[in-house]
Amino acid sequence: MYRALKREIVRKALDHHGIAADVEDIVEVPPGTRRRATMKAKLEGGRVHLGFHAARTHDIVDLEECPVLTPSLTALLPGLRDMLADMLAPAGDAELRLTATDAGLDLGLRWRRPNDTATLGALAKWAAKFKIARISAHGETVVSLATPSVRLGKARVDLPPETFLQPTREGEAVLQGFVIETLAKAKKVADLFCGCGTFSFPLAEKARVHAVELEKPMLEALAAAAKATPGLKPVTTEKRNLFKRPLTEFELNAYDGVCLDPPRAGAFEQAKVLARSKLKRIAYVSCDADSFARDARVLIEGGYTLTRLMPVDQFLWSSHIELAAGFVRP
Repeated sequence: MYRALKREIVRKALDHHGIAADVEDIVEVPPGTRRRATMKAKLEGGRVHLGFHAARTHDIVDLEECPVLTPSLTALLPGLRDMLADMLAPAGDAELRLTATDAGLDLGLRWRRPNDTATLGALAKWAAKFKIARISAHGETVVSLATPSVRLGKARVDLPPETFLQPTREGEAVLQGFVIETLAKAKKVADLFCGCGTFSFPLAEKARVHAVELEKPMLEALAAAAKATPGLKPVTTEKRNLFKRPLTEFELNAYDGVCLDPPRAGAFEQAKVLARSKLKRIAYVSCDADSFARDARVLIEGGYTLTRLMPVDQFLWSSHIELAAGFVRP
């Protein structure tokens, strides 16, 4: 029933946009593999409530354990409560962005406390006690015991604070494999909405890659890792707002493959230009079925064939589903 409900989300989105396509079996990640999470915290009546918002409310579902998160993140919850009980007093709330990386845990805080000496001293002691690699507040590093990093293909990428990563390593590997297979014949690839290089680095083992991203810190991390990694084809980078200024037909025609990994809003403007281009192959990774189906309709009307559509469930026991799709032009 659970898998059927998730497939139905995809099917409804496709039907809404008039797309007939075979939907492959859902690929599920195992429990206990979610490496990043955004939690809410609130101090009320001397007790810290820490967890996620209940559906369609601002009520916090207090967590004692979580079968979805990695063991390292779950193990941190009691320590987080202790720290927040002191730091949020006498009352207050916070948003916590947690990421498990190869170098240790990365914690991003958004709260109303100033970065004064007392706050920084308390955070430094807490980080040392619980072996937190880095703590940032509003995107600014305030405690650094190690540089959070991840392995992407052959590259080790040092992560800026609050970096976007695929939710699980297991799901990331599935998506990387799909993209590599879809663009296997491409020798020159544009990786659009590239982030820190989730797909750029695996692709660069066989193809020249031009990586395009709006967020400068992530692009700089990608460029530094590419420079430090031997055995890759050339990787170039470009800071660009693809919502407002998508790659033009002339630019796209210089490539024989494109990887798209946009945020939930999708890549509508870029899809319209792709539909007018001569580009042969597209690998599209989506975190929203409806925006994907909208963009897919544009590509199909422009002459592309949707060859594969694979759902990937990295958000277990939720209504969220990701998609990986391949498009080719005759």
